[in-house]
Amino acid sequence: MEEEIMGMMMGGLAIITLFIGLPWLIFHYMTKWKQAKTLTDSDEQLLDQLHDAARRLDDRLCTIERIMTAENPNWRQQCLPGREPHRLLPEENERVR
Repeated sequence: MEEEIMGMMMGGLAIITLFIGLPWLIFHYMTKWKQAKTLTDSDEQLLDQLHDAARRLDDRLCTIERIMTAENPNWRQQCLPGREPHRLLPEENERVR
């Protein structure tokens, strides 16, 4: 008799957990996920613009460095003591000239 009562209690607990506890847990985290701050479309556009601007600036800086190195191979040593000078690859030398 005691085993039947324990079995029924365990079954009831399993049903309550399955049909009440699990959906509550799922809905709780769905609500938290929806309340979380996310990037808006304008934020994403701004990030894309900033990324493009940074890439263009990096390209410009590389171009200036190649020109400077082609004109004066020791310019980095003069400007930044203690650092190794940037060495151009052979294909970069051809592009600069």
